[in-house]
Amino acid sequence: MTKKGNLRTPILDGADVQQMRERIANYFNTTFDCYESLYETLALDEAFFKKAIPLRHPLIFYYGHTATFFVNKLLLVGLLKERVNPAFESMFAIGVDEMSWDDLNDEHYDWPTVSEVRAYRLQIKELLNGVIAQAPLSLPIDWKNPWWAILMGIEHEQIHIETSSVLIRQQELSLVRPREAWRPWTEQASAPKNELVPIPAGAIVLGKSHDERIYGWDNEYGYHGSEVAEFQASRYLVSNEEFLPFVEGGGYGDHERWEPEGRKWLNFTKAQHPTFWISCPEGWQLRLMTEVVTMPWGWPVEVNYHEAKAFCNWKAAQSGQSVRLPTEDEWYRLYEHTGVAELDSTQADANIHLDHGASPCAVNRFAHGELYDVVGNVWQWTETPIYPFEGFDVHPIYDDFTTPTYDGQHNLIKGGSWIACGNESRKAARYGFRRHFFQQAGFRYVVSEQPVSASDSHYETDKMLSEYAEFHYGDRYFEVPNFPQTLAQLAIRAMGDRPAGRALDLGCAVGRATFELARHFDHVTGIDFSARLIKLGVQLAQQGVIRYTIADEGELVLYKERNLQDLGLAPLVEKVAFMQGDACNLKPLYTGYDLVLAANLIDRLYDPALFLDALHQRINAGGLLLVASPYTWLQEHTERKRWIGGFKKDGESFSTLDGLKATLGPHFELIDGPLEVPFVIRETRRKFQHTLSEVTIWERKH
Repeated sequence: MTKKGNLRTPILDGADVQQMRERIANYFNTTFDCYESLYETLALDEAFFKKAIPLRHPLIFYYGHTATFFVNKLLLVGLLKERVNPAFESMFAIGVDEMSWDDLNDEHYDWPTVSEVRAYRLQIKELLNGVIAQAPLSLPIDWKNPWWAILMGIEHEQIHIETSSVLIRQQELSLVRPREAWRPWTEQASAPKNELVPIPAGAIVLGKSHDERIYGWDNEYGYHGSEVAEFQASRYLVSNEEFLPFVEGGGYGDHERWEPEGRKWLNFTKAQHPTFWISCPEGWQLRLMTEVVTMPWGWPVEVNYHEAKAFCNWKAAQSGQSVRLPTEDEWYRLYEHTGVAELDSTQADANIHLDHGASPCAVNRFAHGELYDVVGNVWQWTETPIYPFEGFDVHPIYDDFTTPTYDGQHNLIKGGSWIACGNESRKAARYGFRRHFFQQAGFRYVVSEQPVSASDSHYETDKMLSEYAEFHYGDRYFEVPNFPQTLAQLAIRAMGDRPAGRALDLGCAVGRATFELARHFDHVTGIDFSARLIKLGVQLAQQGVIRYTIADEGELVLYKERNLQDLGLAPLVEKVAFMQGDACNLKPLYTGYDLVLAANLIDRLYDPALFLDALHQRINAGGLLLVASPYTWLQEHTERKRWIGGFKKDGESFSTLDGLKATLGPHFELIDGPLEVPFVIRETRRKFQHTLSEVTIWERKH
């Protein structure tokens, strides 16, 4: 069975501007017309407004959504100067995906008519063709080019061709109709007996650079490399026939085989078999997009992650082997081991990109090396929650495409399906879906003794932690040098040729000065009272990267990633350690230091004199103490009676420096300072704290 497929994602390189305009126009119009054709499978206007499932908007929303996306994004980059229909471009803008399988939203929407939305879509089509024909264009097109927004809109509509097909499949059968352009496969084949194929160990390197001349979503960029241990993979995707014993054996009732989240989904849905299976007196049937057919046992079973995972657990119990889903890295080993190639302009040797039929087909129809359906037929669930590659950056005009999925609750699907077009069909494609989500997705299983490790995808959103992260590791503002780094440099310079064995960074916060001191000292310990702050330093030492959001304006945020490699600190991780501790009550083991740094600490202690009086016991003779503080004495931190300065004494002003001299004088000599060192803390794009910290450097007397 063959048919003409959609145009492939265009190469965005070259010097011929007119040729590029035509290439993009063809891609836009082909995709737009395919979307229109898909919605012709809705038999009645009622199908647009009756929810296919309670967790999603009705299909009228998705019909209008992709058109408004073009307008909203092209406005952001200046390719459009005004809105076409402000009401539509608000109504159809957001609300694409449910947040949770039990998060029902019954909010009422006053939807326009189908004919109104269709007319609007045609208006946008004409408008976009005008932009493509006339807007200024410089080549090549990369993601900083305004034309990237046009490609973004086209690829966004390609995604919704597939997601809409799933909703149409879930719509009442009486409200949909078969169409010639969307004929399913009719070839039947019995299911082959599945077997395991050994996949040798190998290295994989993932991630794209921004100079690649083909469209990609932000999560594809950056770097990830790993060594993948050998494993075994099922030759075929799991077929309906292979899944049947799990169903008939009570797999949906045996909660022991389900993960905790899967059990909650099972209890909520009361599912007893795959969603698209239909039990009837004549036997099992299968719901396709627009019709019901006798169960094609040789086709891949279509399930969500929870069902796929439960099957693997059931199979592991039966076989005694370590059966699970593949990781993303293991899927790439399958891809490379079997020699699958990227799609070109010819018909795909896979059930993908609408090149063949509008449904899955037999799992032994398309061979890829030793395996079948490494790409195509149905998406394949993996064990890997989607996460950002090292160097990930958010695209500024679509900052919520990927980042909401970095929550540990969205697992990657790989390989594409029969309806996966454009970017979805690319090797680099990374799409993360909630584990209860239904897509045109199934799975293959692997056998491996290797544990599955999830990469950290968390973006710190706590305001205090994020501000500290930016203060220590972020950008420079108003040309003020990085404060923790400056203090470390002052301390190292003051050390001269003194011994540099061990240093102590007290009040280390998120740890930048701790790392910087390790450039000079053999070992540095960072101590802070706040475990919340220390955890970011620990994360950097363990993983080499932190990710956080910072306030932009109002509810808007910016996404930041910082890593030790870029800061030149990665080689120092073995020389640092972070501990939680009370500076006023340190354990005896914290002694024998050649340097103690106390940065912006003393005016935050409940008893600064207690802290300062004992410091000489922790510093070696001839060692140094660096104290930095803006002397912002507040009773919420330090009782008035415990301030060491900043008040009148015997009728005269008594500064904190006076107090330091009085307290430290018996054991220390002031050798440098006071110096004023500025620092800036960013609160929002337009609000900053600018402060001066007074620095004094003291030598422990012999």
